[in-house]
Amino acid sequence: MNEVDVSKLTFEQLKKIRSYLKKMIDNGGSDLHVKANSVIRARINGDLVQFSGGIFSKEDALTFSKELLKGRFSEFVEKREIDLVYPFDEKNRFRVNVFFQMDGVSAVFRVIPVDIPSFDKLHLPDIVRSFTQKERGLVLVTGVTGSGKSTTLAALINEINVTKKKHIITIEDPIEFVHKDRGCIINQRSVGQDTLSFGTALRAALREDPDIILVGEMRDKETINLALHAADTGHLVFSTLHTIDAKETINRIIAQFPTEEQNRVRLSLAGVLQGVISQRLVPTIAGGRRAAMEILVRTPTIEKLIMENRDYEIRDAIENGKDHYKSQSFDQSLLDLYDEGIISKEQALENATSASDLALKISGLTSGKITSSTGSGSRVNTHEDFFDLK
Repeated sequence: MNEVDVSKLTFEQLKKIRSYLKKMIDNGGSDLHVKANSVIRARINGDLVQFSGGIFSKEDALTFSKELLKGRFSEFVEKREIDLVYPFDEKNRFRVNVFFQMDGVSAVFRVIPVDIPSFDKLHLPDIVRSFTQKERGLVLVTGVTGSGKSTTLAALINEINVTKKKHIITIEDPIEFVHKDRGCIINQRSVGQDTLSFGTALRAALREDPDIILVGEMRDKETINLALHAADTGHLVFSTLHTIDAKETINRIIAQFPTEEQNRVRLSLAGVLQGVISQRLVPTIAGGRRAAMEILVRTPTIEKLIMENRDYEIRDAIENGKDHYKSQSFDQSLLDLYDEGIISKEQALENATSASDLALKISGLTSGKITSSTGSGSRVNTHEDFFDLK
């Protein structure tokens, strides 16, 4: 009943959406929003801008989904949402989520940059490069949706690809950046297409002679357990979590497990965690985006705090380690970006973990480290692209 007869499709609606995708590309946008019974909008420099003059009808939206998904339309009807990668042309690809909502079908197209950005292009701190030199352990990249996690992960994998001779397995949903074999062999697997689940692929990966495993997202207890096991058995594991900072990242991992298992998980995490890179994209004075980064680096102090359930002291430990270990809190990162003239005082305070403490530091009324009160007023810009894209 839900099977699509492709021969009867005219692809007129898909052609219409492709014209809006082209317009968005030409305007340097990041996301195209297609919604039944609404106008077409695109995110340009962080703001949603109306593209179409008329309403995209419920019927046209349903037809568009058939033209886009073709043989996968029945899967979409069954699951009510679906992810895919849409190749627009040789230079442009999009990560797409199509879903049902109360007015019909909606879809969001997000730009996937074809060229993998370098560390210099992303302005990543030198300490981030050190994570690619590790032989084993767990490195996490965290942030809200649209904070550039995938871009940072791609840069890390690319750095290893051009400097080492390793076997890398990536498990992604879906595959975004495509890596070509250079110094390394890279096998990229897409959940739903090349494997049934993250857990299935991760279990199999341990039998496939990997040196490095990238897990697109640690979504559940099974995946976290397997990732910790892989890191503990001599592999370097990269993954992401939707958490706002290093302390919450550790709390989220532990909280996935029942109380009676949490001590075991703490000991395991303390033993394998090499670092946490948390990021927030902040508008720059020049009109682009720059990632403010909180960077936790494995130290004896950090390991002890995790083991002893003293997560509330982690931010202080990060800030105290800035000079020696090159770790940094979000507020230290924002202060550096402000001092360098890259972001405004208003943006620094708007994105701060503790706006009041950062304001005192900017005013020169305090000396030493920024204190780690919880504060309020933290807001994250959700424009995902090259961090300094204008």
